[in-house]
Amino acid sequence: MKAYVFPGQGAQFTGMGKDLYDAFPQAQVLFEQANDILGFSITEIMFGGSAEDLKRTEVTQPAIFLHSVILSRVLGDAFAPDMVAGHSLGEFSALVANHTLSFDEGLKLVSQRAQAMQKACELKPSTMAAVLGLEDAVVEEVCAKVAGTVVAANYNCPGQLVISGEVPAVEKACELLKEAGARRALVLPVGGAFHSPLMEPAREELAAAIERAKFATPQCPIYQNVTATAVTDVAEIRKNLIAQLTAPVRWTQSVRQMVADGATEFVEVGPGKVLQGLVKKIEPGVDADSAHLPG
Repeated sequence: MKAYVFPGQGAQFTGMGKDLYDAFPQAQVLFEQANDILGFSITEIMFGGSAEDLKRTEVTQPAIFLHSVILSRVLGDAFAPDMVAGHSLGEFSALVANHTLSFDEGLKLVSQRAQAMQKACELKPSTMAAVLGLEDAVVEEVCAKVAGTVVAANYNCPGQLVISGEVPAVEKACELLKEAGARRALVLPVGGAFHSPLMEPAREELAAAIERAKFATPQCPIYQNVTATAVTDVAEIRKNLIAQLTAPVRWTQSVRQMVADGATEFVEVGPGKVLQGLVKKIEPGVDADSAHLPG
């Protein structure tokens, strides 16, 4: 069985999507549609903007979503998933790819999500840190001992977990994690504490938009970040999507469950190769590759 996976923030690069725009009329139509929906020329920033321009959350998230979704569309009949999953933002790309959300609806939600997250980041100094070389349980125990808000946010693969929270709490947790034997505990250059309780204002704002949006029955199961299980029920998909902003991304658990449910091949749809690298670390016995353009 074939699983298609969609990357999240951090996979962006200057010039992303230009090859799709130049080669496929269908891609041109969708990119132009995106410019109209967003109210600014995201194609200008994606194709010719600086790395700094692309780093802004309100640009990064729609840009990665567009690259992933448009790539899945130009693959045509070659895109035939038995199951899908997305890492954080990538969950929205996955929901458009499996026809739960329309292209327009998905892009609007991603844009609203990015803006809501940006606003939440500005309310309190917060950050994230990558922790390498420790068991998940050890990281969770250390975070629980620290005063202030710091939680496990991204279970990326065994021995790689990202924590998220208030700046002093994250810095203190990094010190304690190094003492506990972490190979590295490195504060990341991000604007806020994604997938932590500090995203509650963004969760509330996005919840209203998700409740208004039109969802259809998916063509195949999506393994959602919050539960790491196969979901096809629309009400449950909505609930998990809302919870995702303040809950951890259970990527390790999702990949393991997909394999347990029969996935033997993983295809990464979007910029970069981060997810296929994580899949190989989580389940070394499965095939993992990038989606290849037709022609």
